[in-house]
Amino acid sequence: MRICSFLPSATEMIAELGFIDSLVGVSEECRWPPEVIGKPIVTAARIDPSSMSSLEIDEAVRASVREGRSLYLVDAELIEALAPDLIVTQDLCTVCAVSSGELESACPLGAEVLSLDPRTLAEVAESVRLLALRLGAPERGRAAAAQMLDEVERGAASVRGLERRRVFFAEWIDPPFCAGHWLPEMIELAGGEDILGRRGQPSRSTTWDEVLALEPELVIVGPCGFGVEEAAARAADLDLPCPAVAVDGDAYYSRPAPRLAVGVRQLAHLLHPNVAPDPGLPEIGLRTRAGAPVRGRS
Repeated sequence: MRICSFLPSATEMIAELGFIDSLVGVSEECRWPPEVIGKPIVTAARIDPSSMSSLEIDEAVRASVREGRSLYLVDAELIEALAPDLIVTQDLCTVCAVSSGELESACPLGAEVLSLDPRTLAEVAESVRLLALRLGAPERGRAAAAQMLDEVERGAASVRGLERRRVFFAEWIDPPFCAGHWLPEMIELAGGEDILGRRGQPSRSTTWDEVLALEPELVIVGPCGFGVEEAAARAADLDLPCPAVAVDGDAYYSRPAPRLAVGVRQLAHLLHPNVAPDPGLPEIGLRTRAGAPVRGRS
């Protein structure tokens, strides 16, 4: 089978299931696992976020949505030359990846389009099983999904019964966006109380005044599309009155893939560092106001 993945999370799943050699094309956002680097790139973003502030990126995205323009360019000629049997994409978020609707004109005759649109951890696991079934390896899918959910349970079990800590997870910084879809569920499982996000619901924009009025005990910054160092750099001027930490949202929180399970374990450690073991994921403490509380409570 020849597969084109327009979705970074699907690329991770395909690799997890042992079909990385079947990947003939990926999006420019597909960077994990490292073996996908060098695969033909079939999409490109219309904006360059590396040269823009968080606010400028948000304004550009809003303008594209308002004007009905896609954020991505699809290389239809390359896709036709690659002759995929299966194209994997999504319809959950037009900001995150090319949607199935945008593929209609670029999809080669005979190619199947599979759209994965999970909103909860259980649906992420089901996406793994669904993809594996389409790839003819249902037993691998069942095993990978079970492994993911087992790791989620290990993280949840380490803090079960502890007092919940009030937390705000920033999926974007300027303006701040609260946690959405699977992330509020991850926070709840990790022993936290998400002050704004709701399980299974989309992320939404808010203001830092609204966030701070709800008195979070911890702010976690993990903007979609950025690693931990870029997250910390973009959040350097926040000057918050409570403990704050930057994490790798791109790898462990934004993408509906099996690595979300490790994110649950990191959240448990961030929220209850004296109880939950440290999974060893990168984190960077952010500058807070003088006199702000110290992070850490069992």
